[in-house]
Amino acid sequence: MTPRIKICGITSIEDARMAVNAGASALGFIFHKKSPRYVSPSKVRTITESLPPFVTPVGVFLNHSEHAVRDICRLARVSTVQFHGEESPGYCKSFNHFKIIKAFRVSDIFNFKSVLQYKVDAYLFDTFQEDAAGGTGKTFNWELLKNYQFDKPVILSGGLNPENVRQAIETVQPYAVDVSSGVEKSPGVKGYHLVNAFCQAASQLGTPNLPFAEK
Repeated sequence: MTPRIKICGITSIEDARMAVNAGASALGFIFHKKSPRYVSPSKVRTITESLPPFVTPVGVFLNHSEHAVRDICRLARVSTVQFHGEESPGYCKSFNHFKIIKAFRVSDIFNFKSVLQYKVDAYLFDTFQEDAAGGTGKTFNWELLKNYQFDKPVILSGGLNPENVRQAIETVQPYAVDVSSGVEKSPGVKGYHLVNAFCQAASQLGTPNLPFAEK
């Protein structure tokens, strides 16, 4: 099965259109204010209202309060959330009216069995780095994932780019791949050729039928 593609760290409607036209089926919007890819809920709303059918906007949160998550999602018109911090299984379970992705930062000593405590809709595996919650541009040892069977779809993240995404897919066989810094000109600004190269490498397809008219 060809994996789905999520382009994360979208900060503008131009980059959203670029990603969708390249073949992304999900866009990630980061609501952690310390991130260089932070985008306001009101700005995300203008983007989500313009998206074509079957493209999923995903709100990315890091240790936010439950109240803040619900308020931001309501304003931004987002119903799929990605929790990228130290959120507990109980915290995640409280968002039962949302689609939930729980992110885990993988090191060589990561306990994969702990993942099964989370009753969510998908697991995302990113690279562990002491001083960063994501967007590090570094990969982890994909071979670690081959030793485990998960009961939910697996999303692979962490250091993916147009050059390594095919190898990553062949190794892990994920449901989806997630990229941010690997297709950027600068933090929060996507590069047209990088986004297209990534999506084509991940899908091995030619130019898709564009849902947005080129201008």
